[in-house]
Amino acid sequence: MSINAEYINPFLEAASVVFKSILNVDLRRGKLIIKDTPLPSMDIAIIIGITGGITGEIVYSMSYPMVEKIAEVLIPGLSEEQIKHEYKDIVGELANMITGNAMNLFASTGKVIDITTPTVIEGKNFSITMIKQTTLGITLYSPMGQLEMNIALK
Repeated sequence: MSINAEYINPFLEAASVVFKSILNVDLRRGKLIIKDTPLPSMDIAIIIGITGGITGEIVYSMSYPMVEKIAEVLIPGLSEEQIKHEYKDIVGELANMITGNAMNLFASTGKVIDITTPTVIEGKNFSITMIKQTTLGITLYSPMGQLEMNIALK
């Protein structure tokens, strides 16, 4: 099964726009890899289900130090303790912004998609069972760290 670039590009474009406008950093694209599941490889993962004309899952993941840097930009003045309590909401909101922008890009091409509320998962030893589905994985590099995006859509 091939993954259609028209499903991928809106997410890449949306991530670049959100990181530039909200966090004031540029994202640089890494290599694309094909995986058989959207399982994340970093400490913090945000899973968003996609329904409608296109179905599947988008999984964003990043390191905790990157999450701290994002939190410091979005909500300056938070203590380390506050970040530990709030980071799930913060990265969930960031994922919502990226996915919402991607939805608008899809809508401009006539494709209507809906998204589920983001689920934020953390830790090195969590296990989640995800559907086996051809997934496009891409790492986006920024001064704050790496954002892994796994896109499993059909």
